[in-house]
Amino acid sequence: MGDGGWGTTLAVHLAKKKYKVNLWGAFPEYIAHLKKNRENTKFLPGIKIPLNVIFFSHLRKAIKDAELLVLAIPSQYAAPVIHRLKKFDLSQKIILSVIKGVETGTLLRVSEIIRKELKGIPLAVLSGPTIAMEVARGIPSTAVIASPDGKIAKALQKIFNSETFRIYTNADIVGVELGGSIKNVIALACGVCDGLGFGTNTKAAILTRGLAEMTRLAIAMGAKSQTLFGLSGLGDLVTTAVNPKSRNRSVGEALGQGKSIRQITGKMAMVAEGVTTAKAIYALSKKYKVAMPITREVYNILYKDKKPSAAVRDLMSRELKPE
Repeated sequence: MGDGGWGTTLAVHLAKKKYKVNLWGAFPEYIAHLKKNRENTKFLPGIKIPLNVIFFSHLRKAIKDAELLVLAIPSQYAAPVIHRLKKFDLSQKIILSVIKGVETGTLLRVSEIIRKELKGIPLAVLSGPTIAMEVARGIPSTAVIASPDGKIAKALQKIFNSETFRIYTNADIVGVELGGSIKNVIALACGVCDGLGFGTNTKAAILTRGLAEMTRLAIAMGAKSQTLFGLSGLGDLVTTAVNPKSRNRSVGEALGQGKSIRQITGKMAMVAEGVTTAKAIYALSKKYKVAMPITREVYNILYKDKKPSAAVRDLMSRELKPE
């Protein structure tokens, strides 16, 4: 469910494993384009989509015979789509969320939205250092599937695991979701560092102290600290912060170069989840009374028009403290 780069990548991946895959998209015109070209030229150019991927713009038809529903849509559009699923018979189905983000209005993680709307449905999440194009090209990659139900996690692990895509399991769904969400905010900060022309010292500091922020909030919300040092935390953070093509890092770089967020996002076809997630994570930090200075300054740059140079100065001049 979702015909962006990541949804298409996972559809291609599962199709290559000989599964029959239905790929649903919200826009009939673009689904028609995919049917005709069998290539997602907008979000995953150069990757041919196998014939055992069937395209749908009609949601009921897309999920009718499916055993597994993979949610791969931007986090801020997830709730309306999940709400639509209430109309259908979801018995004998499992939902796997691969969405990285927190809803800004409710401050709910996607798994919480699913539990609220679709009570009792078996649920898992997948996250990790997974640049879509690299996974689609078969470059060795890893991810983690988390579920409170160990049997579901292991079943999905077998479905997704391959010679080029190694899957681990974890019971800490809170930590896995938060790691995959907060890292986009820290990646924005790393991009700002690049845009200002700073070096590896600065980026190493942001990564290290950013990981500390991620861990503090996750623990306050019930996660295990070791989860944040795994694939969905540290692993995903490093990938998103250093990859030149990472959307969140690129947006941060443009901010550091003096462009406004309106100028940047107005020209983007893909969604940089960190932009909206920064608002939600900043709100969560205040709700749980967790110190997150890097997140706060990213929020100030995005939503208070604070100059990146001033944000850096304020971070560096804070009260001295032990590590």
